[in-house]
Amino acid sequence: MFSQTVDYALRAVLCLATRPHQAQTAEQIARWAAVPAGYLAKVLQVLGKAGIVRSQRGLGGGFTLVKSPETLNVLEVVNAVDPIQRIECCPLGRAAHSIKLCPLHRRLDAAIALIEDSFRSCTIADLIVESSDNAPLCPDETGDDTNGES
Repeated sequence: MFSQTVDYALRAVLCLATRPHQAQTAEQIARWAAVPAGYLAKVLQVLGKAGIVRSQRGLGGGFTLVKSPETLNVLEVVNAVDPIQRIECCPLGRAAHSIKLCPLHRRLDAAIALIEDSFRSCTIADLIVESSDNAPLCPDETGDDTNGES
């Protein structure tokens, strides 16, 4: 249902969120998130244009989140790379459905609205807290997947 780009963008953002005060290189993020580096570079560019990440060149440079994980929601990340499309008019172009969607498309749009609401109400920090029951998505530099937790 969601594109690979959405998955990669969310993985990258989660990795950055686990290290909010450290700039991470695209290579580090790609390795930790198990995302092809070339693809990730393009995803990070899109996230940068959307104001979700910022990049800094030079020694100690890399990528950081613009917003805190507590204020950045999943919907913002998804819509930055592959916006969710609502059904606003009849996809079949039927005049009889131009004022009001048919039952099928009304239900489909309602389901899309539920997904949007769920993503809007879930922050990146929420996902990090939820993952504390599992091994974290992004291991630390040593390859340890505890992110410094005991």
